[in-house]
Amino acid sequence: MPHERPEPQFKTIIEPFRIKSVEPIRYTTRAQRARALEAAGYNLFRLHASDVLIDLLTDSGTGAMSSEQWAAMMRGDESYAGSRSFDRFEAAVKGITGLKHIFPTHQGRAAERILCGVALKRGDVVPNNTHFDTTRANIEAVGAEALDLPIAEARQPEALHPFKGNLDVPALRALLTSRREQVPLVMLTVTNNSGGGQPVSLANVREVSAVCREFGVPLFLDCCRYAENAYFIKLREPGYAERTPREIAQEMFSYVDGATMSAKKDGMANIGGFLAMNDDVMAQAAQNLLILGEGFPTYGGLAGYDLDALAVGFQEALEEPYLQYRLRSIEYLGERLLQANIPIIQPTGGHAVYIDAGKLLPHLPAREYPAWALSCVLYLEGGVRSVEIGSVMFGRQPDGSERPAPLELVRLAFPRRTYTQSHVDYLAEVLLHVGSLRERVRGLRIVEAPPLLRHFTARLEPVEQSLLA
Repeated sequence: MPHERPEPQFKTIIEPFRIKSVEPIRYTTRAQRARALEAAGYNLFRLHASDVLIDLLTDSGTGAMSSEQWAAMMRGDESYAGSRSFDRFEAAVKGITGLKHIFPTHQGRAAERILCGVALKRGDVVPNNTHFDTTRANIEAVGAEALDLPIAEARQPEALHPFKGNLDVPALRALLTSRREQVPLVMLTVTNNSGGGQPVSLANVREVSAVCREFGVPLFLDCCRYAENAYFIKLREPGYAERTPREIAQEMFSYVDGATMSAKKDGMANIGGFLAMNDDVMAQAAQNLLILGEGFPTYGGLAGYDLDALAVGFQEALEEPYLQYRLRSIEYLGERLLQANIPIIQPTGGHAVYIDAGKLLPHLPAREYPAWALSCVLYLEGGVRSVEIGSVMFGRQPDGSERPAPLELVRLAFPRRTYTQSHVDYLAEVLLHVGSLRERVRGLRIVEAPPLLRHFTARLEPVEQSLLA
């Protein structure tokens, strides 16, 4: 029998796909970007996408779909009620979550709105590891309190904890001991987006679930990035190295009573979401609200072809070559920034690199929005669009007062299967250039803004004559 040679091992992690269709991107000059930024009221959300070179504003619905997803869309059944597309969507979601009632929605915030509408009332408190912006806004819109209970390491950007997304279990127990009647449900966000895209361990999910069971409180998972979280568990949590991401995800969902999802993330599609739960009474109330605001329960504001694209996307998000490539792309950029002494949330998360703008720009007080200023300079200098997660997004309180956010972060969120290594290298070059300008960056002030989710539409202006001194 011929001697079998060992499989050769190569270090380069390549994109696990071939490019089949391309979309041109437009180059602009610095002068053009300066005019665009001023016209947008120094709000990157208000820019025209055609004026952006590398768009890292969000990973929500901005990725590329696979050939299998496009093929699935041709099978889309556009029947108003009881479509085959819904059957495939429901089977895919149940196969991963095991939850009983599955309601499609047009995106995640619709699922949050429905859940808040049926489960919350004024004066309630909803604990979470860290609420994201739309979750917090939907909770506050009904007069409830969105309470963040992250572990201490989550507030320490340089701390190298493998699961900085974990919820503080003793703090949760203390809350439920003293205020149980005000807590209708507990939420856990995986991965923890506002906390730097950090994962939650299965041990933490089990502990949180056990406390919720003890006090009789349902536990809901905000599972936008369930696949990335599952892969982090495989890589970092003892006992899971030989488990598949799908098996880990299934165990993760086995500890919860329901879930909300923006399927524009780990659903790998351009639109969609769902609300899922086991409770029959709550499900009936949720279905009534779904019909009122989204559509019939078997389409929930989506076309049949969207449901089919998602049914495939839920499976593709759990493929290990894809997850390995995605996490490594984020890690690579983080390494480049650390080498240049640009502070980031460590370790890097699954979908984004988070720059610690508060530390990078210590000369700017929170009232001059250092993370927002940094994001504007990134666009001005290199055409890169990012998003602030700081005091513009989270500084305004429900009573109208202002309070600095715990961290001033700039998030660089990578759309799925969209950019190549060359784009990442260009991005690193821009970031290093902007890092060299750190002492020249000047702050901004808000000119006008709505009371809720103000970061989407606010207008700002430089505190001094320009963004760079």
